[in-house]
Order: sequence, then C-alpha cells, then structure tokens
Amino acid sequence: MSDLVSTTTASGIDREARVHLQVYARQPLVIVRGEGSWVWDDQGRSYLDLVAGIAVNVLGHSHPAVANALATQARTLLTVSNLYYTLPQLDLAEMLLARSPFDRAFFVNSGTEANEAAIKLARRHGNARGAYEIISLIGAFHGRTLGSLSATGQPKYATPFAPLPDGFIHVPINDTDALRAAVGDRTAAILLEPIQGESGIHPLDDAYLVAAREAADQAGALLILDEIQTGIGRTGTFFAFEQTPVIPDVVTLAKGLGGGAPIGALLARESASSFQLGDHGTTLGGNPLTAAAAIATLRVIDEEGLLQRARERGQQFEAGLKPLISEGLVTEIRGRGLMIGVETAEPIARRVVELAREEHGLLVNATGDTTLRLVPPLVISPVEVDDGVARLRASLLGASGAT
Repeated sequence: MSDLVSTTTASGIDREARVHLQVYARQPLVIVRGEGSWVWDDQGRSYLDLVAGIAVNVLGHSHPAVANALATQARTLLTVSNLYYTLPQLDLAEMLLARSPFDRAFFVNSGTEANEAAIKLARRHGNARGAYEIISLIGAFHGRTLGSLSATGQPKYATPFAPLPDGFIHVPINDTDALRAAVGDRTAAILLEPIQGESGIHPLDDAYLVAAREAADQAGALLILDEIQTGIGRTGTFFAFEQTPVIPDVVTLAKGLGGGAPIGALLARESASSFQLGDHGTTLGGNPLTAAAAIATLRVIDEEGLLQRARERGQQFEAGLKPLISEGLVTEIRGRGLMIGVETAEPIARRVVELAREEHGLLVNATGDTTLRLVPPLVISPVEVDDGVARLRASLLGASGAT
C-alpha cells in the first residue's frame, strides 16, 4: 500500500497531462481530503488552507451542515430543469431577498454566468433608449465567457480571443473624472467589483462608488456590483456594498454561496428587472441540490455569527501581518474582512507560494509577482490565524533570502 501512496501524486499529474485540456497552471499537489481550514494531500500531509477554493469554502471544507443538506437532497430530488417549480430554489430566493434591498432573484451555476445574465439584463433595460454600452474597470475580472470576458479589463485574458463583442469601455480604478467622461446616452450599465480580487485586492473608494451611482442615475443606466468574490460574508458583511454609501440596482453572487457547491445568483431591484418571458434561462441554475447547499450555508453563517467572526479574524490577520512591513518583507496590507492582499517588498510572491506549500504546510495564492491573496474560510479560528501568519512570515523570509 505504501508503494501505491508514494506514486499517487506523480500519477495524478501524469493523468491530468494526458486527459485534461492544458489550461491550468496547477500546483504539484493532489488534494484528497479537507476538514475545516485544513486539507490533506495524497501523501497524508496536511496544509492550512488560506485559499479556500479561491474564496469558495466560506464554511471551510466538508462542513457537516452542507454535507447533510446535499445528502438529504440527493436522495430526494436532484434536478428537473426550470420547466417546473422547485421548493429549494424558492426558499433560497426568499432568504436572499429577505436579507437584501433586492426584489428578484435568478440562479445560475457560476460567477461568470451571473455576470453574463447581468450584462444581458443591462442591455435589455437600456434597449428602449438605444443604450448598450457597459462600463467597467481596468484590472477588473468578471469571468471568462465572451461577454464577461469583454467586461474584464485585463488584456492578458482577452487578447487571445479577439475580436470580442463590442460595447464595453474600461476606465481606471478610482478615477471619478474618467468614469463621468465615459458615461453617456449609450451607457446601459456601470459594472464594478467593490474590491478588485483577481488583480490584487484593490478596494474602490467610497467617493468613487458614489460617483458611479450618481452617473448611472443621471444616464438612466444600471449600477451593477460584481460581488462574486466579496459577497457571502467575505468582507465582514453579507454584501460588501453594505459597508459603502451606495446600493446597486443589481448584484451578482457565486463562489461562497453554496459553501462549496457550484451555484451563482443575480439579485435585482424591481426597477431593474427588465427581462421578459424567454429572455434568459438555464437548465441547471438553482437546481434543488445546489439550492439546498446554499440554504444550509446561509443558515450556518447566521447561526455561527460568521459575519462578525470574519471582521474579527480579518482584524487579527491585519495586526499579525503589519509587523512584516517594519521587517521589510511587505510594503502594504489591504482589503477588508477575510479578503486580504499582501504586497511583498520584492517580486517574490510566486516563490512564497511554493515555499509555503513545500516547506511550511500553508496554501496561499499569488495574483501577481508582488501580491499574495488570502481568502481563508470564515470559520478559521484565532489559533489558525496566528499559525497562518507565522507560516507566511517564514515563507517570506525564505523567499527573500533573509535568515
């Protein structure tokens, strides 16, 4: 048995190379089990996971409430398509609307699908006045399907697939003059992440969000907030926009919504709900299985006080990481709650990821040469936060060549 275990990692990597489209720059790690804030590889080694499925596993790994909800629902009804009514979907819609300023919900399977739906909704809303342009930000990430990719303001993702659909304008982050200049009669929507995630955890200023709200109102356009990564308690409130002066017309959700199960959502105010019968649809979106997982996730968030815990653990991370600035290892800590960006003093972020994994049993993510992204489970404990900071510091010291 030991010989079999010793070859499984290489076997997994070799098998992936043979059978899977080569689109992922995967780390050389085969993860076979998870519990709470920890995962184990096929060699039995444990890792403190500060990636959490890229902000997906808000309840950690294998939370019993989600596991039980999935098992119970799987024995009852998996899916029947959206040709029929299903009760878990309606229960979930009511739960989300009850805790938000929105009036309508639409369910999909992923974040990019939620943003596709939002883009279509914006164009439907603007159709009567000939408005079709979507304004988003340089450095934004809204997904990889053609519509959401067009809204993503990062050429490295878009260039290989040109020509993309037109009608998308990108402006600099937190530049209110550029934003106001871009908005006009053809503007159907302004699409923003409250905190840019993929480009390195860059929050939008409150003044910028207020300017976006005002510009959208003046143009008759929608303000859409992409909370795929910032939502579901990640920043210490259920929606990140709750910590800002603005309320959007539409918000998109995914990642943490299902506690690990794939589900996304679009929530819209009545005034923005312009879809008509047959305008949009999905076969699997909001199916009973994933809706049940999302319902269980929302209940645990409330029962275990995870919004407050996200704020507290975020403050603990910040306090633990700040001394790294005076040590010359880090230049900036930014973010909100448990969505944290760590800017390294040297372009060593990817080396830090490698050393953290191989030498210190820690999983972190690099979004650039100098940026580390920490998005741990909301259930992470105070002891685990301190442990994570210590392991990260050791990894930074190793990558910088310090002793």
